[in-house]
Amino acid sequence: MKKFLFILSAGAICLLSSCRNKKDEGSKKEENGMSETARKNLESMKIVTTAFETGDVSMIDSAVSADFVDHTERGDLNRDSLKSMIKMMHSGKSTFKFNTVKQLADDEYAMSWYEITGTSDGSMMPPGPIKMNSVDVVRFKDGKGVEHWSFAEYREMAKAMQDMMKNMPKETPK
Repeated sequence: MKKFLFILSAGAICLLSSCRNKKDEGSKKEENGMSETARKNLESMKIVTTAFETGDVSMIDSAVSADFVDHTERGDLNRDSLKSMIKMMHSGKSTFKFNTVKQLADDEYAMSWYEITGTSDGSMMPPGPIKMNSVDVVRFKDGKGVEHWSFAEYREMAKAMQDMMKNMPKETPK
């Protein structure tokens, strides 16, 4: 009987110790499985997303590093270029709304899948309604974005390019 109680007690101790909360060990993850650093990275992405929606770039420096590199189809751009682009997008009557479909983050990278809707005044995109998907990937260091890549749905980009070509002059003025 004592042997049976000893084995049962040892098993219960093993079971209980394996179920303990490991919150304070190793990666220091919160209860939702995301570390504090990863959570801050997503907060920085939200600051930039809000700037794109509102045109207010006043908080960009708190979320984006001074040595930021934005890898674009026009080449690598910097933090000042990012601010200029946001201001230019809002210089006319364009409106933008970023619906976050999904976000993932760890201590080095954060990724957001956005459905972007709104209306373009024609200054940067073809005039009219906008609906497109984008996946943005940002690498972080010391809580600020240092690199950015954006991936748009090809079909949507091709349609936008077609619409832009329709608005181009048929021939070069002489």
